[in-house]
This record gives sequence, structure tokens and C-alpha cells, in this order.
Amino acid sequence: MFEEYTTNDLIRIAAAGGGFTLDAGSRLTDDLIQIAAAASRNGARIIFYNLGARTTDDIVRIAAAGKGAVSFD
Repeated sequence: MFEEYTTNDLIRIAAAGGGFTLDAGSRLTDDLIQIAAAASRNGARIIFYNLGARTTDDIVRIAAAGKGAVSFD
């Protein structure tokens, strides 16, 4: 459902403290980092899935930006 939202909308939702689950396969890594960072600021819980094609380095960058607010499925 959240796949239809723009990255800016998702950043706003996460920054407001809203959590969600997102099919992240088609998003840029930099976009996911921005969403994760926004979630970390207000305690939102984000779950990203469909990241099997990402490198470990990309996933680590996303996780680091989330500071515990992001989970991967």
C-alpha cells in the first residue's frame, strides 16, 4: 500500500512518527536511507522488504541511518 507514496511523503510520515512496511525493492538506496533517518528521529518503526538484490554495504548504510528504527524482512 505504501509503495504508491512518493519518497518525500514517506519521509514526512516517518518523521511524524508513523511506522509502515514497505516493498523497498524498487526504491533507490539513498531514498531508503532518507526514510530510515527520518524514522530514527521520532521513534517510527519501519520494515523494509524485498532487498535481496542489495549489497550488504547498502543494507548496512540503511540500518545505520535508521539507528534501530528499521527492520528487514
